[in-house]
Amino acid sequence: MKVIHIPCLEDNYSYLVIDEKTKQGAVVDPVEPEKVIGVAKENGVDLKLVLTTHHHWDHAGGNEKIKELVPGIKVYGGSVDNVEGCTNKLENGDKLSLGDDINILSLHTPCHTKGHISYYLTGKDGEDPAVFTGDTLFVAGCGKFFEGTAEQMYQSLCVTLASLPKPTQVYCGHEYTVKNLQFAQTVEPDNAKISQKLSWAQQQRQSGLPTIPSTIEEELETNPFMRADLPEVQERVGCKSPVEALREIRQRKDNWRGICDPRL
Repeated sequence: MKVIHIPCLEDNYSYLVIDEKTKQGAVVDPVEPEKVIGVAKENGVDLKLVLTTHHHWDHAGGNEKIKELVPGIKVYGGSVDNVEGCTNKLENGDKLSLGDDINILSLHTPCHTKGHISYYLTGKDGEDPAVFTGDTLFVAGCGKFFEGTAEQMYQSLCVTLASLPKPTQVYCGHEYTVKNLQFAQTVEPDNAKISQKLSWAQQQRQSGLPTIPSTIEEELETNPFMRADLPEVQERVGCKSPVEALREIRQRKDNWRGICDPRL
């Protein structure tokens, strides 16, 4: 299994996933279809699937166009998310395959949108799995609670995604890492792993390089939203339960003056 990140729009990521044995490919959130198809051609890839994380235009807005450009391509999306161009609706736990070696598991991770899907991919034995989290889980952050509740985000982040194997590579929908880690420092100023990752992320961006992928293990160490279970984090934000802490951290993030992007 090979994953190629494709920067799109201002700060979005689309991803090309390749089964290297068969050269069959899937693309996650191809908001700029021509760019994605160009990368597929450069790599000799036969595009078979579109995996849409959620219905927002900067993720699903290229679906109709890619169907025109790649006749017969299947477009997957959450069954309750009203995804543009969707040909195949997914429920939590649905399974797909790509080529000979890649298995795809649909995980319902609602809150940012009510039907948001994260895609968990496994390849051959010995390969690290990957999860494509759209706008549910960012590196060191999470999406705004546009269509859901803190209870749903807790389930999505701290139960569903946190239970994936720790080496799982995390590929999210946007490059928000530096700002997310700067905010994370306001929640846990003594967390050395946050400081170390922020320094690394700033160097990456200054060099024009991405900060993805992360891993589930790194997120459990540095992402304040995925650390809401921890008593010391709850105490820092004056809460007595994980869901309360998650809600409070999100409210602080929404009001944090270090960030002006309304999508964060």
